[in-house]
Amino acid sequence: MAEHKAEPESGGAASSLATTARTLASTLWFPAFFFTGFLVCYLLPFHNPVPHHVDVAVAGPSAGQLEQALEQKSPGAFDIHRVADADAARDAVTDRDATAGYVPDRTDPQLFVAKADGYSLESVLQKTFTKVAQQSGGQLHMHDVASTAPGDGMGTGLFYLVLACTIPSYIMVMMLLRATTFGRRKKVATFVTAGALMSVIAYVTARGMDVVPDDPLAILFIFLMTQAVSLTSYGLVPFFKQFFPGVAMGLFVLLSMPSSGGAIPVQMVPGFFRALHPIMPMGNLIEALRGLFYFDSKDIVRPVLVICGWIVFGVALILLGAWKERRAARREAEGESAESVEAPVEDPSFEMPQPSAVAPHTHRLGQQDPVLTGRVTDQHGQPLAGVAITVTGTHGRELMRAITDERGEYAAAGLPDRFVNVIASSPDRLAAVARVLARDGHPVRQDFRLMPRTAPASAPASGPAAPVAGSR
Repeated sequence: MAEHKAEPESGGAASSLATTARTLASTLWFPAFFFTGFLVCYLLPFHNPVPHHVDVAVAGPSAGQLEQALEQKSPGAFDIHRVADADAARDAVTDRDATAGYVPDRTDPQLFVAKADGYSLESVLQKTFTKVAQQSGGQLHMHDVASTAPGDGMGTGLFYLVLACTIPSYIMVMMLLRATTFGRRKKVATFVTAGALMSVIAYVTARGMDVVPDDPLAILFIFLMTQAVSLTSYGLVPFFKQFFPGVAMGLFVLLSMPSSGGAIPVQMVPGFFRALHPIMPMGNLIEALRGLFYFDSKDIVRPVLVICGWIVFGVALILLGAWKERRAARREAEGESAESVEAPVEDPSFEMPQPSAVAPHTHRLGQQDPVLTGRVTDQHGQPLAGVAITVTGTHGRELMRAITDERGEYAAAGLPDRFVNVIASSPDRLAAVARVLARDGHPVRQDFRLMPRTAPASAPASGPAAPVAGSR
């Protein structure tokens, strides 16, 4: 008999490979995004910071010659403009019209700088103009016209203060997505309350460490920034769904930190991040706090208005998302075609709500709150244990299953914000079905009364089983 060898099932292997590829892509996209983001947004701007278009006010008629000399040595590093005298050079720095002021006197050359603009920028200016002064035969005298607070020796204290309020404002949104018993208003109220507490605690802590000067108006500025981050992040959720973590962290971590001018002065990062500096809330808060603390409140209105613009943008996104949700609910209520099932929002650190059964009467820290509860009884009102509760989407896709306890009760958490079908079934009883609207922050109760499949001999046959009136 001829030997027969089975051919490999190439179609099945290809299908398995495609499934593996899809699984890896759906689970590893965020770490891949973060890995690439850190390489591009941190390694690129921070590995070799050099000055770009640093504005220097130069006293006297030699400004043009100095500009040519610096341009030949360091193209694009410094922008020179002429002022009348040493007082004007100093005022240009304190008024934030220039980053530095230089007085090219042969016997007493002077450089006016502001350490509050960043220690690394001050060091570059000192090194550059020390050489310029030496070429003219003089010894440079430096004047720090805007010193940082005694506890902020490196001039990066504002960066870490702002960072301490930026990342928690985003993480708070991720955590509150698990709070299924909190509606939109409660979540926004939580953002406001938590932002106010963070702002006060951050300022008091920084003051206690002598990192910032004493000016309580900073609390308001910090609070506005926390709301810009949290409200915008929350508003992005219904539009980007499972990709929300990448979008929010890309905005408020990967792009905001290198463009903030806090760790590395904005004049020393590549042009792309310099262009983002006037836009991102983190950089605008640092500019506002610098002006408030060290430059007699010069130029603080524009950055504060930009931060407020982010708040308005976040509120608009939230309102638009609410309108979109209500429109989808109306369409489902009218029996129109529902949208495709949304993938759950996922974060690399926090697992987001998934439809699941939970204990009706016990709640543990970290456990999801039930959004659907109910009780199943027989025709006499006695509880029925062991009844299967199945929750499906409006098109029949099963979302979760639960079993009633000894008191006939059940509970479900993590249901999507839309109409769902709740089915109560038992082998010896007629099943009952109810349609309920599951909404974030609005727990609903659906009770059932199940009739026996065969009516007792002493009683007339009963009609089909039905939900108990009283759902809420």
